[in-house]
Amino acid sequence: MQTLLIGLDAACLPVLQPLFDDGELPNLKAIFKQGATDSLESQIPPWTASAWPSLYTGMNPGKHGVFDFLRFNGYDWSIVNATDIRQRTLWEYADEAGLTSVVVNAPVTSPPPAVSGAIIPGYLASEDPTCHPEGILNDVRETVGDYRVYAQRETAEDGGEERFADYLELARMRGEAFRYLADRFDPEFGFLQFQKTDAVFHDYPGDHEKVRRIYRAVDDQIGAIREACGPETIIVASDHGMGEYDGYEFRANQFLDKEGFVETTTEGHGVPSWFQIKDEELTQGDEQSSGHPVLERLATAAARVGLTYQRGKAILDRLGLAEFVGRRLPVGAVFAASDAVDFESSLAYLRSPSELGIRLNVAGREPDGVVPAAEYDTVRGEVISLLSAVETPDGEPVFEEVVPRDAYIHGPYAEEAVDIVAVPTDFQHGLSALIGERFADPEPWNHKRDGVVAIVGPGIEPQPTLGGPHLFDVAPTVLSTLGIEPAVMMDGEPIPVVNSPPAREYPEYGVQAQTTTEDSDVAERLSDLGYLE
Repeated sequence: MQTLLIGLDAACLPVLQPLFDDGELPNLKAIFKQGATDSLESQIPPWTASAWPSLYTGMNPGKHGVFDFLRFNGYDWSIVNATDIRQRTLWEYADEAGLTSVVVNAPVTSPPPAVSGAIIPGYLASEDPTCHPEGILNDVRETVGDYRVYAQRETAEDGGEERFADYLELARMRGEAFRYLADRFDPEFGFLQFQKTDAVFHDYPGDHEKVRRIYRAVDDQIGAIREACGPETIIVASDHGMGEYDGYEFRANQFLDKEGFVETTTEGHGVPSWFQIKDEELTQGDEQSSGHPVLERLATAAARVGLTYQRGKAILDRLGLAEFVGRRLPVGAVFAASDAVDFESSLAYLRSPSELGIRLNVAGREPDGVVPAAEYDTVRGEVISLLSAVETPDGEPVFEEVVPRDAYIHGPYAEEAVDIVAVPTDFQHGLSALIGERFADPEPWNHKRDGVVAIVGPGIEPQPTLGGPHLFDVAPTVLSTLGIEPAVMMDGEPIPVVNSPPAREYPEYGVQAQTTTEDSDVAERLSDLGYLE
Protein backbone atom coordinates (compact mmCIF):
# COMPACT_ATOMS: atom_id res chain seq x y z
CA MET A 1 0.00 0.00 0.00
CA GLN A 2 1.48 3.30 -1.07
CA THR A 3 -0.91 5.61 0.75
CA LEU A 4 -3.40 5.13 3.56
CA LEU A 5 -5.87 7.95 4.25
CA ILE A 6 -7.49 7.71 7.69
CA GLY A 7 -10.56 9.86 8.13
CA LEU A 8 -11.51 10.83 11.67
CA ASP A 9 -14.80 12.68 11.63
CA ALA A 10 -14.67 15.84 13.79
CA ALA A 11 -11.14 15.17 15.08
CA CYS A 12 -9.17 18.24 16.15
CA LEU A 13 -6.18 19.05 18.33
CA PRO A 14 -8.25 20.26 21.33
CA VAL A 15 -9.82 16.79 21.44
CA LEU A 16 -6.73 14.75 20.54
CA GLN A 17 -4.02 16.48 22.55
CA PRO A 18 -5.37 15.62 26.02
CA LEU A 19 -5.72 12.00 24.91
CA PHE A 20 -2.15 12.03 23.61
CA ASP A 21 -0.92 13.53 26.87
CA ASP A 22 -2.67 10.81 28.88
CA GLY A 23 -1.17 8.03 26.75
CA GLU A 24 -4.58 6.90 25.54
CA LEU A 25 -3.81 6.82 21.79
CA PRO A 26 -0.35 5.34 21.23
CA ASN A 27 -0.82 4.63 17.52
CA LEU A 28 -2.24 7.99 16.56
CA LYS A 29 0.25 9.76 18.80
CA ALA A 30 3.11 7.99 17.00
CA ILE A 31 1.81 9.17 13.62
CA PHE A 32 1.53 12.74 14.84
CA LYS A 33 4.94 12.63 16.53
CA GLN A 34 6.76 11.00 13.61
CA GLY A 35 5.19 13.15 10.92
CA ALA A 36 4.16 16.66 10.01
CA THR A 37 0.93 17.97 11.49
CA ASP A 38 -1.24 21.05 11.78
CA SER A 39 -4.78 22.22 12.23
CA LEU A 40 -6.80 21.78 9.05
CA GLU A 41 -9.13 24.62 8.12
CA SER A 42 -12.49 23.26 7.04
CA GLN A 43 -14.80 24.69 4.45
CA ILE A 44 -18.00 26.65 4.87
CA PRO A 45 -20.27 24.90 5.74
CA PRO A 46 -18.15 22.58 7.95
CA TRP A 47 -20.64 19.72 8.06
CA THR A 48 -20.06 16.05 7.25
CA ALA A 49 -22.16 15.53 4.13
CA SER A 50 -20.57 18.39 2.21
CA ALA A 51 -17.10 18.51 3.81
CA TRP A 52 -16.07 14.90 3.10
CA PRO A 53 -16.82 15.20 -0.63
CA SER A 54 -14.77 18.42 -0.61
CA LEU A 55 -11.93 16.55 1.07
CA TYR A 56 -11.88 13.66 -1.38
CA THR A 57 -12.44 15.75 -4.53
CA GLY A 58 -10.26 18.72 -3.56
CA MET A 59 -13.01 21.14 -4.59
CA ASN A 60 -15.49 23.48 -2.97
CA PRO A 61 -19.18 22.49 -2.94
CA GLY A 62 -19.97 24.73 -5.90
CA LYS A 63 -17.81 22.46 -8.04
CA HIS A 64 -18.75 19.02 -6.68
CA GLY A 65 -22.43 19.80 -6.01
CA VAL A 66 -23.11 18.67 -2.42
CA PHE A 67 -23.94 21.48 0.01
CA ASP A 68 -25.73 19.75 2.86
CA PHE A 69 -27.26 16.48 3.97
CA LEU A 70 -30.21 17.41 1.80
CA ARG A 71 -30.65 17.96 -1.92
CA PHE A 72 -33.29 20.51 -2.80
CA ASN A 73 -35.35 20.32 -5.96
CA GLY A 74 -37.38 23.48 -5.89
CA TYR A 75 -39.04 23.38 -2.48
CA ASP A 76 -38.84 19.60 -2.09
CA TRP A 77 -35.95 17.80 -0.47
CA SER A 78 -34.29 14.41 -0.40
CA ILE A 79 -31.13 13.05 1.20
CA VAL A 80 -27.93 13.31 -0.81
CA ASN A 81 -26.03 10.33 -2.14
CA ALA A 82 -23.02 9.64 -4.36
CA THR A 83 -24.88 10.59 -7.54
CA ASP A 84 -24.95 14.17 -6.24
CA ILE A 85 -21.12 14.32 -6.33
CA ARG A 86 -20.34 15.52 -9.80
CA GLN A 87 -16.54 15.45 -9.82
CA ARG A 88 -13.88 12.73 -9.66
CA THR A 89 -13.12 11.21 -6.27
CA LEU A 90 -9.68 10.07 -5.15
CA TRP A 91 -10.48 6.46 -6.02
CA GLU A 92 -11.62 7.44 -9.50
CA TYR A 93 -8.36 9.31 -10.11
CA ALA A 94 -6.52 6.22 -8.88
CA ASP A 95 -8.56 3.93 -11.13
CA GLU A 96 -7.84 6.07 -14.19
CA ALA A 97 -4.13 5.89 -13.30
CA GLY A 98 -4.25 2.08 -13.18
CA LEU A 99 -4.16 1.82 -9.38
CA THR A 100 -6.36 -0.18 -7.05
CA SER A 101 -8.25 1.28 -4.07
CA VAL A 102 -10.02 -0.03 -0.98
CA VAL A 103 -12.51 2.48 0.47
CA VAL A 104 -14.43 1.66 3.66
CA ASN A 105 -17.09 3.79 5.33
CA ALA A 106 -16.51 7.04 3.43
CA PRO A 107 -19.60 9.28 3.68
CA VAL A 108 -21.75 9.95 0.61
CA THR A 109 -20.34 7.07 -1.45
CA SER A 110 -23.51 5.09 -2.16
CA PRO A 111 -23.99 3.96 -4.88
CA PRO A 112 -20.26 3.46 -5.56
CA PRO A 113 -18.56 3.58 -8.96
CA ALA A 114 -17.05 0.48 -10.54
CA VAL A 115 -13.33 1.00 -9.93
CA SER A 116 -10.42 -1.38 -9.48
CA GLY A 117 -10.71 -2.54 -5.87
CA ALA A 118 -13.55 -2.44 -3.36
CA ILE A 119 -15.88 0.16 -1.86
CA ILE A 120 -18.10 -0.31 1.20
CA PRO A 121 -20.14 2.93 1.53
CA GLY A 122 -20.59 4.76 4.81
CA TYR A 123 -22.73 7.48 6.31
CA LEU A 124 -25.97 8.34 4.45
CA ALA A 125 -26.01 4.92 2.76
CA SER A 126 -28.66 2.39 3.72
CA GLU A 127 -27.86 -0.34 6.24
CA ASP A 128 -27.46 -2.80 3.34
CA PRO A 129 -25.89 -0.57 0.71
CA THR A 130 -24.92 -1.42 -2.80
CA CYS A 131 -21.20 -2.14 -2.67
CA HIS A 132 -18.50 -2.72 -5.22
CA PRO A 133 -17.85 -5.35 -6.38
CA GLU A 134 -21.26 -7.01 -6.12
CA GLY A 135 -21.44 -9.48 -3.26
CA ILE A 136 -18.43 -8.07 -1.40
CA LEU A 137 -20.50 -7.00 1.61
CA ASN A 138 -21.61 -10.58 2.18
CA ASP A 139 -17.99 -11.69 2.00
CA VAL A 140 -17.02 -9.06 4.56
CA ARG A 141 -19.83 -10.06 6.89
CA GLU A 142 -18.87 -13.71 6.70
CA THR A 143 -15.25 -12.84 7.44
CA VAL A 144 -15.54 -10.30 10.29
CA GLY A 145 -18.60 -11.86 11.93
CA ASP A 146 -20.92 -9.00 11.00
CA TYR A 147 -20.75 -5.61 9.38
CA ARG A 148 -23.12 -2.70 9.81
CA VAL A 149 -23.08 0.83 8.51
CA TYR A 150 -24.86 2.18 11.60
CA ALA A 151 -25.19 1.44 15.28
CA GLN A 152 -28.16 -0.66 16.24
CA ARG A 153 -30.89 1.68 17.39
CA GLU A 154 -32.80 1.56 20.65
CA THR A 155 -30.74 -1.25 22.17
CA ALA A 156 -31.36 0.27 25.62
CA GLU A 157 -34.23 2.27 27.05
CA ASP A 158 -32.05 5.34 27.50
CA GLY A 159 -30.00 4.72 24.35
CA GLY A 160 -27.01 4.61 26.65
CA GLU A 161 -24.39 1.98 27.42
CA GLU A 162 -25.71 -0.75 25.13
CA ARG A 163 -25.86 1.58 22.15
CA PHE A 164 -22.41 2.91 22.98
CA ALA A 165 -21.06 -0.64 23.13
CA ASP A 166 -22.26 -0.94 19.55
CA TYR A 167 -20.24 2.19 18.70
CA LEU A 168 -17.14 0.36 19.85
CA GLU A 169 -18.17 -2.69 17.85
CA LEU A 170 -18.52 -0.55 14.72
CA ALA A 171 -14.91 0.59 15.11
CA ARG A 172 -13.82 -3.06 15.20
CA MET A 173 -15.92 -3.86 12.13
CA ARG A 174 -14.39 -0.99 10.16
CA GLY A 175 -10.85 -2.05 10.93
CA GLU A 176 -11.37 -5.76 10.31
CA ALA A 177 -13.27 -5.14 7.08
CA PHE A 178 -10.51 -2.86 5.82
CA ARG A 179 -7.77 -5.37 6.63
CA TYR A 180 -9.69 -8.17 4.93
CA LEU A 181 -10.25 -6.13 1.78
CA ALA A 182 -6.67 -4.84 1.73
CA ASP A 183 -5.39 -8.41 1.93
CA ARG A 184 -7.75 -9.53 -0.82
CA PHE A 185 -7.27 -6.63 -3.29
CA ASP A 186 -3.71 -5.50 -2.44
CA PRO A 187 -4.49 -1.81 -3.11
CA GLU A 188 -2.06 1.01 -3.71
CA PHE A 189 -4.55 3.40 -2.04
CA GLY A 190 -6.65 2.82 1.05
CA PHE A 191 -9.22 5.09 2.68
CA LEU A 192 -10.90 4.20 5.96
CA GLN A 193 -13.23 6.62 7.76
CA PHE A 194 -14.45 6.48 11.36
CA GLN A 195 -17.75 8.30 11.95
CA LYS A 196 -18.44 7.76 15.64
CA THR A 197 -15.63 10.11 16.65
CA ASP A 198 -18.20 12.76 15.68
CA ALA A 199 -21.45 11.10 16.78
CA VAL A 200 -20.20 10.54 20.32
CA PHE A 201 -20.29 14.30 20.92
CA HIS A 202 -23.82 14.65 19.58
CA ASP A 203 -25.24 11.61 21.33
CA TYR A 204 -23.33 11.89 24.63
CA PRO A 205 -22.45 15.59 25.00
CA GLY A 206 -19.96 16.22 27.77
CA ASP A 207 -19.27 12.52 28.42
CA HIS A 208 -15.48 12.63 28.19
CA GLU A 209 -15.14 8.99 29.21
CA LYS A 210 -17.11 7.83 26.18
CA VAL A 211 -15.01 10.10 23.96
CA ARG A 212 -11.89 8.48 25.36
CA ARG A 213 -13.26 4.97 24.81
CA ILE A 214 -14.34 5.50 21.20
CA TYR A 215 -11.03 7.10 20.28
CA ARG A 216 -9.15 4.28 22.00
CA ALA A 217 -11.14 1.71 19.97
CA VAL A 218 -10.30 3.61 16.78
CA ASP A 219 -6.65 3.86 17.78
CA ASP A 220 -6.45 0.08 18.28
CA GLN A 221 -7.73 -0.45 14.74
CA ILE A 222 -5.30 2.07 13.27
CA GLY A 223 -2.42 0.25 14.93
CA ALA A 224 -3.60 -3.12 13.58
CA ILE A 225 -4.00 -1.70 10.06
CA ARG A 226 -0.57 -0.08 10.09
CA GLU A 227 1.00 -3.38 11.13
CA ALA A 228 -0.97 -5.50 8.64
CA CYS A 229 -0.82 -3.22 5.60
CA GLY A 230 2.51 -1.45 6.05
CA PRO A 231 1.54 1.70 4.12
CA GLU A 232 4.44 3.83 2.92
CA THR A 233 2.58 7.07 3.63
CA ILE A 234 -0.20 7.67 6.16
CA ILE A 235 -2.38 10.76 6.10
CA VAL A 236 -4.80 11.37 8.97
CA ALA A 237 -7.41 14.04 8.25
CA SER A 238 -10.75 15.25 9.58
CA ASP A 239 -13.60 17.06 7.89
CA HIS A 240 -14.03 19.65 10.65
CA GLY A 241 -13.44 20.09 14.37
CA MET A 242 -15.67 19.72 17.43
CA GLY A 243 -16.20 21.80 20.52
CA GLU A 244 -18.56 23.23 23.07
CA TYR A 245 -21.17 25.80 22.08
CA ASP A 246 -21.79 28.37 24.79
CA GLY A 247 -23.86 30.80 22.73
CA TYR A 248 -27.41 30.73 21.47
CA GLU A 249 -29.67 29.12 18.91
CA PHE A 250 -30.73 31.75 16.38
CA ARG A 251 -34.05 31.19 14.62
CA ALA A 252 -33.33 32.72 11.26
CA ASN A 253 -36.79 32.15 9.79
CA GLN A 254 -38.48 33.72 12.79
CA PHE A 255 -36.22 36.76 12.37
CA LEU A 256 -36.91 36.95 8.64
CA ASP A 257 -40.63 36.59 9.32
CA LYS A 258 -40.56 39.67 11.54
CA GLU A 259 -38.60 41.57 8.91
CA GLY A 260 -41.14 40.73 6.21
CA PHE A 261 -39.10 38.23 4.16
CA VAL A 262 -40.73 35.00 5.35
CA GLU A 263 -44.38 34.04 5.06
CA THR A 264 -45.63 31.25 7.30
CA THR A 265 -48.22 28.54 6.85
CA THR A 266 -49.78 25.70 8.79
CA GLU A 267 -50.56 23.78 5.63
CA GLY A 268 -47.30 23.44 3.71
CA HIS A 269 -44.75 20.68 4.19
CA GLY A 270 -42.22 23.20 5.49
CA VAL A 271 -38.65 22.47 6.45
CA PRO A 272 -37.51 18.89 7.21
CA SER A 273 -38.80 17.96 10.65
CA TRP A 274 -38.36 15.23 13.25
CA PHE A 275 -42.08 15.31 13.91
CA GLN A 276 -42.78 14.49 10.28
CA ILE A 277 -40.25 11.65 10.13
CA LYS A 278 -41.16 10.13 13.46
CA ASP A 279 -44.91 10.35 12.99
CA GLU A 280 -44.75 8.79 9.54
CA GLU A 281 -42.88 5.88 11.06
CA LEU A 282 -45.04 5.39 14.14
CA THR A 283 -48.43 6.02 12.58
CA GLN A 284 -47.87 4.01 9.45
CA GLY A 285 -51.07 2.11 8.86
CA ASP A 286 -52.81 3.90 11.74
CA GLU A 287 -55.79 6.16 11.29
CA GLN A 288 -54.64 9.80 11.32
CA SER A 289 -56.86 11.00 14.15
CA SER A 290 -57.02 14.72 14.87
CA GLY A 291 -59.13 15.06 18.01
CA HIS A 292 -56.38 15.51 20.60
CA PRO A 293 -56.52 19.19 21.62
CA VAL A 294 -54.27 18.77 24.66
CA LEU A 295 -51.55 17.10 22.64
CA GLU A 296 -51.94 19.69 19.90
CA ARG A 297 -51.37 22.45 22.44
CA LEU A 298 -48.31 20.59 23.70
CA ALA A 299 -47.02 20.40 20.13
CA THR A 300 -47.46 24.13 19.74
CA ALA A 301 -45.56 24.82 22.95
CA ALA A 302 -42.82 22.34 22.06
CA ALA A 303 -42.25 23.89 18.65
CA ARG A 304 -42.06 27.39 20.07
CA VAL A 305 -39.44 26.61 22.70
CA GLY A 306 -37.32 24.43 20.46
CA LEU A 307 -38.29 20.88 21.42
CA THR A 308 -36.59 19.34 18.41
CA TYR A 309 -35.80 15.68 18.05
CA GLN A 310 -32.33 16.04 19.57
CA ARG A 311 -33.68 17.72 22.68
CA GLY A 312 -37.04 16.05 23.07
CA LYS A 313 -36.37 12.43 22.30
CA ALA A 314 -34.16 11.78 25.32
CA ILE A 315 -36.82 13.23 27.62
CA LEU A 316 -39.62 11.22 26.05
CA ASP A 317 -37.52 8.04 26.08
CA ARG A 318 -36.72 8.40 29.77
CA LEU A 319 -40.42 8.83 30.49
CA GLY A 320 -41.36 5.97 28.20
CA LEU A 321 -43.54 8.31 26.13
CA ALA A 322 -41.81 8.49 22.75
CA GLU A 323 -43.99 5.89 21.06
CA PHE A 324 -47.12 7.10 22.86
CA VAL A 325 -46.62 10.65 21.58
CA GLY A 326 -45.70 9.45 18.10
CA ARG A 327 -48.81 7.32 17.76
CA ARG A 328 -51.21 9.87 19.24
CA LEU A 329 -49.86 13.02 17.66
CA PRO A 330 -49.85 12.44 13.90
CA VAL A 331 -48.33 14.70 11.30
CA GLY A 332 -51.52 16.64 10.72
CA ALA A 333 -51.84 17.58 14.38
CA VAL A 334 -48.29 18.86 14.61
CA PHE A 335 -48.46 20.97 11.51
CA ALA A 336 -51.89 22.26 12.48
CA ALA A 337 -50.29 23.41 15.72
CA SER A 338 -47.03 24.84 14.36
CA ASP A 339 -46.22 27.53 11.86
CA ALA A 340 -43.73 26.63 9.13
CA VAL A 341 -42.08 28.55 6.33
CA ASP A 342 -44.26 28.97 3.26
CA PHE A 343 -41.50 28.53 0.71
CA GLU A 344 -43.62 29.50 -2.25
CA SER A 345 -44.68 32.87 -0.81
CA SER A 346 -41.49 33.91 1.01
CA LEU A 347 -38.78 36.19 -0.32
CA ALA A 348 -35.90 34.52 1.57
CA TYR A 349 -35.58 31.69 4.09
CA LEU A 350 -33.30 29.24 5.84
CA ARG A 351 -33.88 25.83 4.22
CA SER A 352 -31.61 23.71 6.39
CA PRO A 353 -29.50 24.86 9.37
CA SER A 354 -26.37 23.02 8.23
CA GLU A 355 -26.34 24.91 4.92
CA LEU A 356 -25.31 27.97 6.99
CA GLY A 357 -27.15 30.41 4.81
CA ILE A 358 -30.24 31.94 3.30
CA ARG A 359 -31.86 31.05 -0.01
CA LEU A 360 -33.78 33.65 -2.01
CA ASN A 361 -37.02 32.66 -3.73
CA VAL A 362 -36.05 33.93 -7.16
CA ALA A 363 -38.51 34.18 -10.05
CA GLY A 364 -37.44 31.97 -12.94
CA ARG A 365 -35.19 29.86 -10.70
CA GLU A 366 -37.53 28.55 -8.01
CA PRO A 367 -40.83 26.98 -9.11
CA ASP A 368 -42.91 29.84 -7.65
CA GLY A 369 -40.24 32.49 -7.24
CA VAL A 370 -41.35 35.93 -6.07
CA VAL A 371 -38.07 37.89 -6.13
CA PRO A 372 -37.66 39.40 -9.63
CA ALA A 373 -34.21 38.75 -11.09
CA ALA A 374 -33.73 42.51 -11.45
CA GLU A 375 -34.18 42.91 -7.66
CA TYR A 376 -31.93 40.00 -6.66
CA ASP A 377 -28.94 42.11 -5.60
CA THR A 378 -31.16 44.57 -3.72
CA VAL A 379 -33.02 41.91 -1.74
CA ARG A 380 -29.85 39.97 -1.02
CA GLY A 381 -28.15 43.15 0.19
CA GLU A 382 -31.05 43.95 2.52
CA VAL A 383 -30.94 40.48 4.08
CA ILE A 384 -27.15 40.65 4.46
CA SER A 385 -27.42 44.01 6.23
CA LEU A 386 -30.14 42.80 8.58
CA LEU A 387 -28.35 39.57 9.54
CA SER A 388 -25.03 41.37 9.99
CA ALA A 389 -26.63 43.54 12.66
CA VAL A 390 -28.30 40.73 14.66
CA GLU A 391 -27.12 40.52 18.26
CA THR A 392 -27.50 37.94 21.01
CA PRO A 393 -29.32 38.82 24.24
CA ASP A 394 -25.83 39.63 25.57
CA GLY A 395 -25.32 42.29 22.92
CA GLU A 396 -22.77 40.31 20.90
CA PRO A 397 -23.00 39.75 17.13
CA VAL A 398 -24.56 36.43 16.17
CA PHE A 399 -22.55 36.28 12.93
CA GLU A 400 -18.92 37.05 12.33
CA GLU A 401 -19.56 37.20 8.62
CA VAL A 402 -22.63 37.49 6.37
CA VAL A 403 -21.62 37.50 2.71
CA PRO A 404 -22.77 36.55 -0.79
CA ARG A 405 -22.24 32.86 -1.43
CA ASP A 406 -19.41 33.38 -3.92
CA ALA A 407 -17.14 34.29 -1.02
CA TYR A 408 -17.06 30.54 -0.28
CA ILE A 409 -19.00 28.70 -2.98
CA HIS A 410 -18.24 28.93 -6.68
CA GLY A 411 -18.38 26.61 -9.64
CA PRO A 412 -20.87 25.09 -12.08
CA TYR A 413 -23.32 24.03 -9.34
CA ALA A 414 -23.15 27.12 -7.14
CA GLU A 415 -26.67 28.18 -8.18
CA GLU A 416 -28.02 25.23 -6.19
CA ALA A 417 -26.55 26.59 -2.95
CA VAL A 418 -27.74 29.29 -0.59
CA ASP A 419 -27.48 32.87 -1.87
CA ILE A 420 -26.13 34.25 1.40
CA VAL A 421 -23.61 32.58 3.68
CA ALA A 422 -23.94 33.36 7.40
CA VAL A 423 -21.00 32.25 9.57
CA PRO A 424 -21.76 32.16 13.33
CA THR A 425 -19.34 34.06 15.55
CA ASP A 426 -16.56 31.66 16.61
CA PHE A 427 -19.01 28.85 15.87
CA GLN A 428 -20.56 29.40 19.29
CA HIS A 429 -24.11 29.78 18.00
CA GLY A 430 -26.40 27.35 16.23
CA LEU A 431 -28.97 28.07 13.54
CA SER A 432 -32.54 26.81 13.53
CA ALA A 433 -35.15 26.84 10.77
CA LEU A 434 -38.05 26.67 13.25
CA ILE A 435 -40.55 29.44 13.68
CA GLY A 436 -40.55 30.62 17.31
CA GLU A 437 -40.00 33.58 19.58
CA ARG A 438 -36.81 32.96 21.53
CA PHE A 439 -33.07 32.68 21.50
CA ALA A 440 -32.58 29.20 22.94
CA ASP A 441 -29.51 27.31 24.07
CA PRO A 442 -27.79 25.55 21.16
CA GLU A 443 -26.76 21.92 21.08
CA PRO A 444 -23.99 21.78 23.73
CA TRP A 445 -21.35 20.29 21.39
CA ASN A 446 -21.18 20.86 17.67
CA HIS A 447 -18.91 21.52 14.73
CA LYS A 448 -15.95 23.89 14.72
CA ARG A 449 -13.99 25.25 11.78
CA ASP A 450 -10.57 23.72 12.49
CA GLY A 451 -9.99 20.00 12.06
CA VAL A 452 -6.59 18.32 11.91
CA VAL A 453 -4.14 16.70 9.49
CA ALA A 454 -1.00 14.62 10.01
CA ILE A 455 1.30 13.11 7.38
CA VAL A 456 4.00 10.51 7.95
CA GLY A 457 6.04 8.88 5.20
CA PRO A 458 9.32 8.78 3.29
CA GLY A 459 11.19 12.07 3.42
CA ILE A 460 8.63 13.78 5.65
CA GLU A 461 10.31 15.37 8.65
CA PRO A 462 8.47 15.85 11.95
CA GLN A 463 7.14 19.38 12.22
CA PRO A 464 4.31 20.97 14.20
CA THR A 465 3.07 23.30 11.48
CA LEU A 466 2.31 23.05 7.78
CA GLY A 467 1.54 26.67 7.01
CA GLY A 468 -2.20 26.55 7.56
CA PRO A 469 -3.47 23.77 5.26
CA HIS A 470 -7.08 23.70 4.07
CA LEU A 471 -9.52 20.85 3.65
CA PHE A 472 -9.24 21.24 -0.12
CA ASP A 473 -5.49 20.47 0.11
CA VAL A 474 -5.99 16.87 1.21
CA ALA A 475 -6.99 15.41 -2.18
CA PRO A 476 -4.06 16.88 -4.18
CA THR A 477 -1.72 15.80 -1.36
CA VAL A 478 -3.01 12.21 -1.48
CA LEU A 479 -2.72 12.11 -5.27
CA SER A 480 0.85 13.42 -5.07
CA THR A 481 1.86 10.58 -2.74
CA LEU A 482 0.48 8.18 -5.34
CA GLY A 483 2.40 9.85 -8.18
CA ILE A 484 -0.85 11.10 -9.75
CA GLU A 485 -1.14 14.64 -11.08
CA PRO A 486 -3.69 16.76 -9.23
CA ALA A 487 -6.39 18.40 -11.33
CA VAL A 488 -6.01 22.04 -12.32
CA MET A 489 -9.61 22.73 -11.29
CA MET A 490 -9.00 21.61 -7.69
CA ASP A 491 -9.27 24.42 -5.15
CA GLY A 492 -6.47 23.03 -3.02
CA GLU A 493 -2.73 22.61 -3.41
CA PRO A 494 -0.51 19.71 -2.33
CA ILE A 495 0.79 20.28 1.19
CA PRO A 496 4.48 21.23 0.68
CA VAL A 497 5.93 18.29 2.65
CA VAL A 498 5.16 15.95 -0.27
CA ASN A 499 6.73 15.97 -3.71
CA SER A 500 4.05 16.81 -6.23
CA PRO A 501 3.87 16.35 -9.99
CA PRO A 502 2.49 19.39 -11.84
CA ALA A 503 -1.28 19.73 -11.99
CA ARG A 504 -2.98 18.94 -15.27
CA GLU A 505 -6.30 19.28 -17.05
CA TYR A 506 -8.50 16.19 -16.96
CA PRO A 507 -11.26 15.31 -19.41
CA GLU A 508 -14.71 16.49 -18.36
CA TYR A 509 -16.14 14.20 -15.71
CA GLY A 510 -18.98 11.95 -16.82
CA VAL A 511 -21.71 12.89 -14.37
CA GLN A 512 -24.14 10.05 -13.66
CA ALA A 513 -27.88 10.52 -13.38
CA GLN A 514 -29.01 11.52 -9.90
CA THR A 515 -30.96 8.94 -7.96
CA THR A 516 -33.10 9.37 -4.86
CA THR A 517 -32.21 7.98 -1.46
CA GLU A 518 -35.29 5.95 -0.54
CA ASP A 519 -34.54 5.09 3.07
CA SER A 520 -36.51 6.65 5.94
CA ASP A 521 -34.01 5.21 8.42
CA VAL A 522 -31.32 7.48 7.02
CA ALA A 523 -33.52 10.51 7.67
CA GLU A 524 -34.14 9.35 11.21
CA ARG A 525 -30.42 8.96 11.83
CA LEU A 526 -29.91 12.55 10.71
CA SER A 527 -32.54 13.50 13.26
CA ASP A 528 -30.66 11.54 15.92
CA LEU A 529 -27.66 13.79 15.42
CA GLY A 530 -29.72 16.96 15.35
CA TYR A 531 -29.22 17.65 11.63
CA LEU A 532 -32.96 17.55 11.02
CA GLU A 533 -35.11 19.47 13.46
